[in-house]
Amino acid sequence: MLSTRGSTADPGARGTARPAPTNPHSPAKTSHPLRAAIIGGGPGGLYTAALLKRLAPDREITVFERNAPDDTFGFGVVLSDETLGGIEHADPAVYEALKAHFVRWDDIDIVHRNTRHTSSGHRFAALGRRRLLEILHDRCRDLGVDLRLRTEAPPPDELARAHDLVVAADGVHSATREAYRDVFRPRLTPHRCRYIWLAADFAFDAFRFEIAETEHGVMQLHGYPYSPDASTVIVEMREEVWRAAGFDELDEAESTARCAKIFNEALGGRPLRSNKSAWTTFRTVVNERWSHGNVVLLGDAAHTAHFSIGSGTKLAVEDALALAACLEEQPTLPQALAAYEEERRPVVASTQRAAKASLEWFEDLARYLGQPPRQFAFNLLTRSRRVTHENLRLRDAGFTDSVEREFGCPPGTPPMFTPFRLRGLTLRNRVVVSAMDMYSATDGVPGDFHLVHLGARALGGAALVMTEMVCVSPEGRITPGCAGLYTGRQGEAWRRITDFVHAGAPGTAIGVQLGHSGRKGSTRLMWEGMDEPLPDGNWPLVAPSPLPYRPGSQVPRELSRAQLTDVRQQFRTAAERAGQAGFDLLELHCAHGYLLSGFLSPLTNHRTDAYGGSLEKRLRFPLEVFDAVREVWPDERPMTVRISATDWAEGGTSAEEAVEIARAFAAHGADAVDVSTGQVVAGERPEFGRSYQTPYADRIRHEAGVPVIAVGAISSWDDVNSLILAGRTDLCALARPHLYDPHWTLHAAAEQGYAGPGAVWPAPYRAGSRPPRTGRTDAPKPRLTLHGPRQDV
Repeated sequence: MLSTRGSTADPGARGTARPAPTNPHSPAKTSHPLRAAIIGGGPGGLYTAALLKRLAPDREITVFERNAPDDTFGFGVVLSDETLGGIEHADPAVYEALKAHFVRWDDIDIVHRNTRHTSSGHRFAALGRRRLLEILHDRCRDLGVDLRLRTEAPPPDELARAHDLVVAADGVHSATREAYRDVFRPRLTPHRCRYIWLAADFAFDAFRFEIAETEHGVMQLHGYPYSPDASTVIVEMREEVWRAAGFDELDEAESTARCAKIFNEALGGRPLRSNKSAWTTFRTVVNERWSHGNVVLLGDAAHTAHFSIGSGTKLAVEDALALAACLEEQPTLPQALAAYEEERRPVVASTQRAAKASLEWFEDLARYLGQPPRQFAFNLLTRSRRVTHENLRLRDAGFTDSVEREFGCPPGTPPMFTPFRLRGLTLRNRVVVSAMDMYSATDGVPGDFHLVHLGARALGGAALVMTEMVCVSPEGRITPGCAGLYTGRQGEAWRRITDFVHAGAPGTAIGVQLGHSGRKGSTRLMWEGMDEPLPDGNWPLVAPSPLPYRPGSQVPRELSRAQLTDVRQQFRTAAERAGQAGFDLLELHCAHGYLLSGFLSPLTNHRTDAYGGSLEKRLRFPLEVFDAVREVWPDERPMTVRISATDWAEGGTSAEEAVEIARAFAAHGADAVDVSTGQVVAGERPEFGRSYQTPYADRIRHEAGVPVIAVGAISSWDDVNSLILAGRTDLCALARPHLYDPHWTLHAAAEQGYAGPGAVWPAPYRAGSRPPRTGRTDAPKPRLTLHGPRQDV
């Protein structure tokens, strides 16, 4: 919350003026700057000016805005209840002025193939952007801010010398950011759609998404009301569709008329209007630093988030709130600017991840057009991963129930507890205990630890429990503690475990993951130094090419043709032992930079023979191994393949190649693809975040037409339900949640009030199927108010 302790500051106590800093890179000591320049008169800059002036009336605040007061981009602005709450607390006068002009609504309409689906309970508030600027202009003038409209700001160096603080709120094309590019180190990422901001002179009765399938490709309309008689209308389409439709040759008026014709039904035959509207390509802005000396970035100058989640103005206003608060709370300007960035950066990063997921969903909209109508609507609503199955159930249970019925959920059955069939194996729910290396075997033999570890998770309700990567040879181990299937003794030990799972947890399947470490072998146990070479007792490594995993790692030998034959046979023999050991499913590990993954990635496969070069050649050996294993693996039992769908490194496996890899394995008989990412090269730069790998599974599922297992920071049953119901995956594999709670799946069922066949408690555990009672903590409610003795008058 914004502190207001400076709002009645005594000018005499704070001083009326002080010399401006002579060096912009040596800012003033105090964090309560008396002279501040704001570059940019958009909502973020104006609100910053108003807050700083309100908190300390003795401040000299100057706003430089090169445009006229009513010049603005776009038409309407959407603000969340959370943002409005911050505004109300910080400046009730602004809040009351905004509230008087808000239009509010609850519904989202999704129109696709002449069918409209409505979801309610979303609570939107919007007003015209011009009105917002008028309110902020008036507030700034009332407070005594010096508004210099139609005035180009002086160079930032000059402003920095003359002021205690310079706030660069000069937008996505920020000249300030460019002036200090070597310090802020911005990254601007263009995207694949063109869009144009327009308006209609009537109010939609909901936030409307409309899909138009034209002869040139898919186009979409985003529309929402911002006043009782006007709506924002954004038309968006892929670049190639935009060109094919001829928009690149139309002027503003022609584009506006053409958009109105395409979306004639949504507009009820009414026209659209423009306001210096131009087709634009959205760019995501990220800066490594947000401040330099006494210059600080705010709003779109610091970061952008795609309009499809409506966060541009919201982020700028919240930046202003945080910056003003940090300037009040911190003793020096450097500390204040550091605190501002520390507070806002994680929030912005989370919003940008959600925005990226949303914009990419719309970029790939054509991928989902064939989904059942209600699933398509649910998919659109949950595209950013911020709105989930449970969110929608709370907002609109009727809509969510209709999506579940269309999906095939029996009454009272969450999507995650619907069955799924792979070849001859029917899984009772959609939860998989992901393969997790335990590094606890002796001579490759799984022992009591593995029995307890895998047995506990099998009792915990998941449909499928996967072993760690089980190595096909002593040389194929990652560490001395890795389990194997290269001896009969190891096979017998695994049989003990599968027998327990089948007897102790009927209905639970257990799968084995077969792999070979390749160049990532002969390393220490994870907790002794992950990927670090053994101090002694090393064994020689082999790989597609003689490339060490990282500096200091052992250099592997390049596999010869004869050695390729030997490795292929090792996989085949291990698969035979796995079948004899009673595993229900076999997964071939072709991910994470291990041997078979090393063939697939161009970063690790530099061969010039028939096993290197093009993707077709890089696939050759992994497919040969797959065929050898499939030949001996029982026909009724399914086989899956785990792949790294991206290397998170320049020049590595691309998302397009991942689809082709999945298609190739499916053509050879893979029943599903387990879609992971990365861990192929040490210099990777993954984009971590909630469910961050699932878009790759989504793409493979829809484009390759093969069932997929999604992995990667899926941490809640709500995530699982959302991903399954949206059609982004068929199964969800979770690792860390099952380390935290072996009974994660059963607890997920209990928390959702589900007690059906998709989550069966083992008989000895049924008494624990409800949370244990705890002591009462509520106190008696006051019933009577007792007064002193009655006084007679």
